[in-house]
Amino acid sequence: MMGFLINEKEMKEMEYLLKREMDEILFDFKDDRIDHLVKRSMEERYKILFSLFKRVAPSKECLKYTRTLSQKKERKG
Repeated sequence: MMGFLINEKEMKEMEYLLKREMDEILFDFKDDRIDHLVKRSMEERYKILFSLFKRVAPSKECLKYTRTLSQKKERKG
């Protein structure tokens, strides 16, 4: 396990960058032209980004990016 210290401004910047990246992935999940294998990789990336996001963002913000089972099925459908 590794750790690092960041100040409040850096934490807000990290939160912003993670939100932007997760928003882009969520948008791309809706694109039918993207191959299933690519979407599976996107899913793994989203999980990693979300786990980082949970460490820096307030719980209220985390709820906005929590994927529900219906959203995951929608992606597979």
